[in-house]
Amino acid sequence: MTEYSRPDGRDWDQLRPITITPGYQKYAEGSALIEMGTTKVLCAASLEEKVPGFLRGQGKGWVTAEYSMLPRATNTRNTRERESGKPSGRSQEIQRLIGRSLRAVTDLEALGERTVQIDCDVIQADGGTRTAAITGAYVALHQALQMLVKNKVLKKLPLLSPVAAISVGILKGQLLLDLCYEEDFVADVDFNVVLTAQGGLVEIQGATEAQPFPRTQVEDVLSLAARGMEPLFRIQREAATNFQ
Repeated sequence: MTEYSRPDGRDWDQLRPITITPGYQKYAEGSALIEMGTTKVLCAASLEEKVPGFLRGQGKGWVTAEYSMLPRATNTRNTRERESGKPSGRSQEIQRLIGRSLRAVTDLEALGERTVQIDCDVIQADGGTRTAAITGAYVALHQALQMLVKNKVLKKLPLLSPVAAISVGILKGQLLLDLCYEEDFVADVDFNVVLTAQGGLVEIQGATEAQPFPRTQVEDVLSLAARGMEPLFRIQREAATNFQ
């Protein structure tokens, strides 16, 4: 691999500093502020005793998400998406990814006919906002569902596994874990990987801005992502435990 010095001095396989503050919002049934480096995402879970029309009468619940970036989350002001009347294509793609990731680890039948709405708002962006949102949203979801168990609405937590996400890139032939914005902007290949705590693959997004890359590198990407997930799952567990 080509020698490459990361802007923040990390090793190629090192995560940025990560903290998750559970119960960050007073009124949400579940909430968490996740900080990965200088990326900060506020995740809030709201419970509703109803489901979308296409699920009514089926005895199953639903988990969905919305994602947005605050106007000064970046170094220049972004226009609020409400001014255009709908989320941008990027925001829609990310919120669908968050929703899919959370539904993959939720027992929707055990949840019953209720909806959990997750709002993920990027306060500050320095790369990896979608992966941070998924990782933090799981903690908010866990809190909201734990409240239903505590209040004896549900007999047990309707979660199958923790889920988290991380980015992996290839820059100048070097694999890099957890890209900051400077790296993400110039990476030859960029992946976002969503995994469960048991190692199950929920989703992998990958694309190149340069030359096509060999399929064998995908295995290297997944292996590095799996290693990077271990601290994320530990921090998720600590956040959930400390809030109970």
